[in-house]
Amino acid sequence: MTIDFILNGEDVSIQSRAGERLSEILRKNFRIHGVRGDCMAGRCGRCMVLMNGIPVNSCLVPGFRVRASEIVTPEGFAQTDERRDVIEGFALEGLVPCGFCDGARELVASATADETFSPSDDLILERMSAIECRCAQPSVIIRAVRAVAAIRG
Repeated sequence: MTIDFILNGEDVSIQSRAGERLSEILRKNFRIHGVRGDCMAGRCGRCMVLMNGIPVNSCLVPGFRVRASEIVTPEGFAQTDERRDVIEGFALEGLVPCGFCDGARELVASATADETFSPSDDLILERMSAIECRCAQPSVIIRAVRAVAAIRG
């Protein structure tokens, strides 16, 4: 089947077989290696992308679901002004990148800050629960996401 969508700001079209997951499509067709399908169960967060502005585990998304959608990968997000806000907010609160969860945590923080300028602790922790990495204390993550929201506010 043919699937047309926007990937990191560019219109793309691919042929996909039934049952192929978005994480596989991104790695195989576009050589986007920042999206990994490590657990293939939506637990680790290593496959996180933004789909129409919402963080999703791409290992759980069937390829056909991305038709006419906008997908932003960590590589694409790294080229945006929004990422600078995230990096600044994280640095202000001492949230140090660990190399495992960076892309996913940045995407989730950005989407959460876009949704509300005053995210609650529960909202932040719920969103970050899709990422398995435990490199930072929850209180640091909460402060860092709030800092991102404040920068954007």
